[in-house]
Amino acid sequence: MALLPEGFHDRLPPFADAAARLEARLLGTAFAHGYERVDPASAEFEAGLATRLKASRAREAVRFVDPVSQRTLAIRPDMTAQVGRIAATRMAHHPRPVRLSYAGQVLKLRASELAPAREARQIGCELIGLDSVAAAREVVLVAVEALQAAGIGDLSIDFTLPDLVDTLAAGPLALPSEKLEALRDRLDAKDAGGVAALDPRYLPLIAAAGPFAEAHDRLCAFDAGGALRSRLDGLWAIADGLPIRATLDPTERHGFEYQSWLGFSLFAAGVRGEIGRGGTYTIVHEDGGEEPAVGFSLYADALIDAGLAAPERRRLFVPIGTAPEAAAAMRAEGWVTVAQLEPHDTPAAQLCDHVLTAAGVRGA
Repeated sequence: MALLPEGFHDRLPPFADAAARLEARLLGTAFAHGYERVDPASAEFEAGLATRLKASRAREAVRFVDPVSQRTLAIRPDMTAQVGRIAATRMAHHPRPVRLSYAGQVLKLRASELAPAREARQIGCELIGLDSVAAAREVVLVAVEALQAAGIGDLSIDFTLPDLVDTLAAGPLALPSEKLEALRDRLDAKDAGGVAALDPRYLPLIAAAGPFAEAHDRLCAFDAGGALRSRLDGLWAIADGLPIRATLDPTERHGFEYQSWLGFSLFAAGVRGEIGRGGTYTIVHEDGGEEPAVGFSLYADALIDAGLAAPERRRLFVPIGTAPEAAAAMRAEGWVTVAQLEPHDTPAAQLCDHVLTAAGVRGA
């Protein structure tokens, strides 16, 4: 019996076709907004890839020795860093901002119990050269529009401010550096007792989470000194008028370790966990300079597995002797035509529920 390694799977028809249609609709929406596709290599020199991945992501990479160069290569566990490399090197001459989209397989060294898949399909967009409010709002709207164009309804978005605690700790709520990481963890876990033990001044941040408008108001009230004013004003401008439900969890950091001032997660009813994630970040150039960027990644496998990208089968059986132009005309109308190649072939065997006859289409 042919077995696959743990964390890998085959996708069979009609679900593989459904996945391809989903990807085409997502990328088609991105293309309509000016995001042109790049197709990074599946493996790179490990040293270069590791410098662009944060430590947690770098540990996820599968490594092997290249028999040609005798150097260590790594298979990408995430495509965002690769798109950043392309923008910073081969497209460094391109006027900013540059809008890029991508889709491809990513591979993790290990998986968790909650997310056992080691191989996944990542689809996304990156706007490189800006991390302004206008740029972030565009990226959020493109992500939402792409999902809606793919037929994914009942969406919601959860915003976070990844650098919130750092900003407060360096300003109005000064905190010793040795306590900072522990405070981030306790806030992320919503551990009121742990936060109180470290610094009770940060306790209101736990309550400043929930439906966007109410949570935003609580965060504004907490920001008496105005240290967060520009972030909160920008966050409101991004979320205002979105066509989906919005929530705010200002101290959520899990999965947002490399984002700067904004992060967001996308959810769909009927899907466990996130279907996408994005935010603002920086790209490091080879000369050490940094460039702002904002983007998102979508996880197609979760949508397919939840049945939200439903398979479509509109298959028409074309009997032996049918004029080729008749079958071509039906394809032009959107039918999938399946030719009968042998006399004993049947519509049922070819998963066709309609047959093309001289009189037109009839049920099988």
